Amino acid sequence: MQIISFSPFGYEGALVTVEVDIRRGIPAIDLVGLADGAVKESRERMRSAIRNSGFDFPPERVLISLSPADVKKEGAGFDLAIALAVLCASSSAQKNCDQPVASEDTESGHTIEEQILVMGELELNGNIRAVRGIHAAASTASASGIRYCIVPAMNADEAREVPGMRVYGAKNLSEAFAALSDASLFSASCATNENRNGIPKGAVNIQGVLFSPSDSTNDYSTVFEQPALIRALQIAAAGGHNLLAYGPPGCGKTLALQRFSSLLPLLSAETAQPVTRIYSIAGRLPPGASMVRIPPFRQPHQTASIEGMCGGGPHCVPGEISLAHNGVLFLDEAAEFKTSVLQMLRVPLESGMITLSRAGRSTTFPARFQLLMATNPCPCGFYGSNHRLCLCSAHSIEQYWKKFSGPLLDRIDIRIPVEQAKETSPHGWNMKDLQIPIAHAVTIQHKRQKKRNAHLGPAEISTWCSCTDNADALLRAAESTYHFSSRAVASCLKLARTIADMAQKETINSTCMEEAISYRKNEGGLSLE
Repeated sequence: MQIISFSPFGYEGALVTVEVDIRRGIPAIDLVGLADGAVKESRERMRSAIRNSGFDFPPERVLISLSPADVKKEGAGFDLAIALAVLCASSSAQKNCDQPVASEDTESGHTIEEQILVMGELELNGNIRAVRGIHAAASTASASGIRYCIVPAMNADEAREVPGMRVYGAKNLSEAFAALSDASLFSASCATNENRNGIPKGAVNIQGVLFSPSDSTNDYSTVFEQPALIRALQIAAAGGHNLLAYGPPGCGKTLALQRFSSLLPLLSAETAQPVTRIYSIAGRLPPGASMVRIPPFRQPHQTASIEGMCGGGPHCVPGEISLAHNGVLFLDEAAEFKTSVLQMLRVPLESGMITLSRAGRSTTFPARFQLLMATNPCPCGFYGSNHRLCLCSAHSIEQYWKKFSGPLLDRIDIRIPVEQAKETSPHGWNMKDLQIPIAHAVTIQHKRQKKRNAHLGPAEISTWCSCTDNADALLRAAESTYHFSSRAVASCLKLARTIADMAQKETINSTCMEEAISYRKNEGGLSLE
């Protein structure tokens, strides 16, 4: 049996083999393999945990090797693997390690030698603490053919969500050591987890599409009128389109966008896997959580730095755009963000990923997020308002909108002006009425192209976005009138395709195209009348 652990770095990380050699000499513990401070400290934690768990620590010289030697080992997740390797190598425990965890390969009919993934931080009394990166470790190990893992009990459900992985959740060192000689203890079932596969209790099923449970604190039942804004958000949720809402202070744009997640379907098991991996690496999975099925909704503060947004640091941790993968990144008061931060979003919006390089190492995080932005039409906020006087000069308004830049705005499919609501009491939007067209569109897109309309490439647009002659004529006229770029034309086609899907129409008609053009033509505060 070979004990394997995991060193998290960026999105990928690396599997690490833990080997122990016990030889004659002055009693000491030598640790080799480019270990950082936290890993080196595991020598003392491991020694105390072994003794306090009722085992005898070998009174000889112990050499612990972590390979490959040129990969830096970081974090406290190596404690349990090192302790089990020492127990298996010691003379007193060797007899218990003569029965390796092995199984019969039913496909090829022969016995295979098993490696086992082990992760966990030890307390001095032998108890095992939860660690970050368990899902990433289990999925990386599974891809390498490892089928067994011992992890902290609090991380067990997280590891069980990796297909093909058999998991034992240990509470202490004694339980972990006993599991090495009893393969029947390992299970791939989450029978004790009430919310299997991370689906939240009370999830709403609308025509086969699951939505997260909502109430008056996170849905649109208490939102003011704003039918145009709600319609735009509905289309954005159905097709995954980026959206910019601009209007005077107090018009309700922030409240409406903050509740956008109530319109989003739950993630499928396939799309939830990379999201769960990212949150596991970042240490943001709640204790006992299994899988992230609710689409992430990230709302960074306006003071966020480039590193905070794109990720980085010495360990290449994920930033806000990766934490928003397969979910939403909402920038409230977007014009207050640094220009460099806003411009950094352009490449991830196009590619759906971001590559970080630190100290000779690089990692690529997925970053396929939906961008929502809310901003005022001018520095004072009242340009175009019928109720308040704008005090800004034409030059200051122009400089204000230059922060977004043309290339960034060109990647925003929906630009929606928001006026002050006429009603001062909640409209009482019915969530099911809002979600039914979204469910229609999501189902149609999955059957047709296996992706959201916002992510269609040029060839796919030609294949799936067929228009009537009248709709095509409308688009060509708008292209000339509003000086649309090629990306803007493609954006109109994708928007119209989503609107048609919501209405369950196979072909884009002139009504769908006209609505799509109305969202695309707005270029910001200067277009307000």
